[in-house]
Amino acid sequence: MLAIAFRFPAGRYHATPWGRHVNEAEVEWPPSPWRLLRALIATWHRKADSLEYPEDLLRGLIDSLSASLPVYRLPPAVRAHTRHYMPMREGGRDKNTMIFDAFVRLPPESDVVVAWFELDLPDDQTALLDILLRDMGFLGRAESWVEACRQPDWSGEPNCRPAEIAVDADTGEITDPIRLIVPLTNSAYRDWRKARLAEIPPKAKGKAVARLRKTLPEHLLDSLRLDTADIQAAGWSRPPGARFVTYQRPYDCFTPTSTPGKPAATMRRSVTTVSFALLGKPLPRLEDAVRIGELMRMATMSRAKRSFGEEAVPKELTGHDMPAGNRHGHAFYLPEDVDGDGHIDHLLVHAPAGLSRQALHALDAVTRVWSRDGAEWQVVLEGYGVPAELHQSRYNGAGTDWVSVTPYLHPWHRKKHLDVQAQIRRECRERGLPEPIEITLIPDVQVGNSRRRSVHFHRFRSRRGLTQPDTRGQFCRLTFPEPVTGPLALGFGCHFGLGVFTPD
Repeated sequence: MLAIAFRFPAGRYHATPWGRHVNEAEVEWPPSPWRLLRALIATWHRKADSLEYPEDLLRGLIDSLSASLPVYRLPPAVRAHTRHYMPMREGGRDKNTMIFDAFVRLPPESDVVVAWFELDLPDDQTALLDILLRDMGFLGRAESWVEACRQPDWSGEPNCRPAEIAVDADTGEITDPIRLIVPLTNSAYRDWRKARLAEIPPKAKGKAVARLRKTLPEHLLDSLRLDTADIQAAGWSRPPGARFVTYQRPYDCFTPTSTPGKPAATMRRSVTTVSFALLGKPLPRLEDAVRIGELMRMATMSRAKRSFGEEAVPKELTGHDMPAGNRHGHAFYLPEDVDGDGHIDHLLVHAPAGLSRQALHALDAVTRVWSRDGAEWQVVLEGYGVPAELHQSRYNGAGTDWVSVTPYLHPWHRKKHLDVQAQIRRECRERGLPEPIEITLIPDVQVGNSRRRSVHFHRFRSRRGLTQPDTRGQFCRLTFPEPVTGPLALGFGCHFGLGVFTPD
């Protein structure tokens, strides 16, 4: 058995997964086998004595490590990011661009263990590996300082393995699937390379063919040390000699834990609320809140179906087949303009009855939302818990006076004794909220630098066949006899961003 322990003294690991843009705020966790082997090769080039440890010995080590898939033991960690502006040259001037620097934060004294249970290296390869691990200074980006060493007596239990099914076969626990890039075996690479070369016409010439042949070296070792720019210039969607393998890591691998030496925190109550940042240019207008709320739900459903199957999507996400007396306990998908510029920059998913681990798993997997007209925005999870723990959202406040953010559309047809005020009071009663003692209709609300009336907002669901008693909408100010805690959304389309109120 071969086991290697990696420790990050700065408590940070920075690495962008293959195929993802650096500004997508994604982190490759755990470090992929492809990245580990490239790090060993880079260390050999920079620091090893090529006379004592010749390239043939390195080639043998790489062949041995690529012959089988490793498993991992991941320590507790959290996913984090920083934001800063950098000048980007655009035309003849510098333009400030927001950069998201994502990383994994973990205790400096904890180890990431990578193990090959069926691998026994020859003595000369073991000696070379020990030297390379000793001299390895970073893994991933240069600021990911690392200390690495072989663990000959490691007897731990791996918690991240290659598998396609997102359920731990031993415990039945839901796991989190992640695609890692791994090398082919050397023999498989030779066969693959032979097939690719056979596809090139014998008399083909030109720069494109030259670039392609350059990225098809004879040995796997040379493929692993290809420059990324050459790979992209040749048109490869992934590095030659690489493949993607699905690994299953713990579902709670990014759940914070108590720090040793400090009192353990009490167990968190049921999670009800998840906060996301929305990124892209241009950001959608607040007037299109219901459209963005629907897109967020669609993206969540897509991820949930992919993980659990169409018949096992958590009910609190769909709102279907909920028990009697649910009283809107399922998920609200609420777009929000936090900075007040009139554009949606955050999304809040709030389920008063609580979110299951499966629901959190699906929400955590959402990385973007997109519309049929080609618009697309990145979604970054910022936090989860109960509303009082998520201070960045105005929707999570508390108070007796609440004012409309988006138009309220009454959910029932108006009748003689069921006007707008009566419908609001009825809805509050049915949800277990106190009845407002005063309801005032207001003509418009402030959106960015403008006053907007309800007709300026999109007020219709995309789902066909829905009965919509109110197509115009209105804004209201509600005064309750006692403080009410948000988020608060009432009326038709309230689960998708209509009828949202904020404390005044």
